[in-house]
Amino acid sequence: MNQEPSTLYAKLLGETASITWKELEPFFAKGALLWVDPSLDLIAAAEAVAQDEGEKVAAWLAEDKLGKLSESRALDIFERDPQMWAVVVRPWILVQERASA
Repeated sequence: MNQEPSTLYAKLLGETASITWKELEPFFAKGALLWVDPSLDLIAAAEAVAQDEGEKVAAWLAEDKLGKLSESRALDIFERDPQMWAVVVRPWILVQERASA
């Protein structure tokens, strides 16, 4: 079964960018960052949030695969300074650590 990506998925993919923690810090201070576990597709998670797919998002929240960025995780990111991916789904910015090449 070959499923074409949705128009929203393609739009979000085009809006996804590499970003540093320094650029994200002001948004963390405002409580606007959602952490996306590396096991999830960042764009699929953003699409689910944008389309208000409550059951899917609730399951990810319950599994700690999606949620507000915690202070301990923020400190870890600050100390390591890895490259991050980010995509905006107002009022949130969904972030995920880029996989090491």
